[in-house]
Amino acid sequence: MRTSKDIIELLTELEHHIADDLEDQDLDFKKWDTKSRDQSVKMIVQMAVCMANGGGGTIVLGVADRLKGRKQAILGVPLEIDVNLLKKAVYDQTDPKITPVFEELAVPEGTGRLLLMQIYPGMPPYTDTSGRGTIRIGKECQPLTGTLRRKIAVETGETDYTAEALVNYDSRLISPIAMESLRNRSRKENAPADLLKLSDVELLNSLGLTKGQKLTRAGLLIAGSENAIREYVPGHNWTFLQMPSDTEYGIREDRVTALPLSVQRIEELLVPFNPISTYKQGLFHYEYHTWPEVAVREALMNAFCHADFRIPGPIMVKLFPDRLEISNNGGFIAGITPNNILHHQPAARNPLLVEALTRLRLVNRGNLGINRMFNALLMEGKEPPIIQEIGESVVVTFLKRELNAAFRLFVAEESKRGKIFAVDELLLLQYLLRHPEVDTATASVLCQRSETEIRERLAAMESQGYIEHGGTKRGAYWCIDPALHANLAGDGQAEKRRRIDWEAAKTRVLSILMERAKRGEPGLTNKEIRQVTHFDRSQAYRLMTELRGENPAVKPSGRGRYTHYDYCE
Repeated sequence: MRTSKDIIELLTELEHHIADDLEDQDLDFKKWDTKSRDQSVKMIVQMAVCMANGGGGTIVLGVADRLKGRKQAILGVPLEIDVNLLKKAVYDQTDPKITPVFEELAVPEGTGRLLLMQIYPGMPPYTDTSGRGTIRIGKECQPLTGTLRRKIAVETGETDYTAEALVNYDSRLISPIAMESLRNRSRKENAPADLLKLSDVELLNSLGLTKGQKLTRAGLLIAGSENAIREYVPGHNWTFLQMPSDTEYGIREDRVTALPLSVQRIEELLVPFNPISTYKQGLFHYEYHTWPEVAVREALMNAFCHADFRIPGPIMVKLFPDRLEISNNGGFIAGITPNNILHHQPAARNPLLVEALTRLRLVNRGNLGINRMFNALLMEGKEPPIIQEIGESVVVTFLKRELNAAFRLFVAEESKRGKIFAVDELLLLQYLLRHPEVDTATASVLCQRSETEIRERLAAMESQGYIEHGGTKRGAYWCIDPALHANLAGDGQAEKRRRIDWEAAKTRVLSILMERAKRGEPGLTNKEIRQVTHFDRSQAYRLMTELRGENPAVKPSGRGRYTHYDYCE
């Protein structure tokens, strides 16, 4: 949900972005159809349904989402439009009933009036009175298909496949080895001692894994024997593939085992390919793996916990020469996407299973697992995991990278001084070690934060001496502190290299413009300049502003996205 203050701040971004760039899971901009009030009302109803199914959000009415510039994009809502009638229309035309909250926002452009329609979270699925519905996924409203309806049922707790009671408790259905592994792992994670002292049946009862005298699917997934799992949870299995190439495998193992045994066995299979290395520098002594054990374990636990066991197909673990992939059937739920997963409210496809593992300290419901994955890799100077939704599966990829010893030592030394880096900070520092600078928009996407939040984070890092600030307003950017860069990169040439890169980019762009002018060809657009320089939009704009100041022959023409630059002697 966005406040009117949030929207006012976002509207300033329209000078440099189209509204579509600013949209998110919980925010959409819509133009008011002045030709047809009925079409506008229909659009409002559709958006109310879409947002309600997607967890709620804000629709800004009166803004064209494809035009850049406040004057061009902010058209407004006619003054005669009565918000009470709009509220009644949404209420009357939705099922179950949706009651939106409208706010008026005064602006100097267009009609001078915008409307904010706030849709608060409820109990989906919602449709219009004709039975049609959509759901907000990312920035889009997608048809409410059977698959998505099933997702909604899971998210709202309407159904939990793992909570279904299946068969009367019998010790023969339980694997003693699985129970032993479960206790050992939980003990290492400091699970409550009184919980682990219980007998097998008492422990399962205490965790809610039995209902009456019957075992649930979650109970069998956690502690069941192979035969019991095959019979009662046929969708649970896993496959490990060691892949010398993308088209063939060397080692393969297919198993049906209880969750703690599954994770244990996969970790054992990875051991020969994930050896321990030692780094020593002075008093600093650090052992590390190619893929940090913490990151791999969190990824495996996530895969097993959030798998959709109703969909045939195994948890897949594929080990390639250059990467490790872990995937599970069942896409993201509750509006979670790869672009918001770091900070989105956690949601469980299998609540009972997750709740039991949470009490055993094997998973964390506070969304710390993803942060731990990122942190374990970033603090070693490695790239964060790549998280994708491919079809009905979630795929987590760890790239094979060497330890950045200087960065790991830096993190350790800062820790001794009481500084514990957040994931945001590690992401920004790692980015700035690979790029000359970062602007607010890029940092916002990188850290999955709003621009307001990221500006606060950048300001804090600047005050701590990690980064430096340059430019003003929309041209603002941040660079890593030269002394810190020299320490982490080892060459002491951070500032010099940034300047060389910048000047080289200007020289290359000017050369292309001059060559094109000689041939009578058009110059370069901002997009083409970005392709040539590998800069982002703001950096390219700032580069061309500086180049024009140094060389009056470089002239812009056109407006907005159609702007291009020519060399005119």
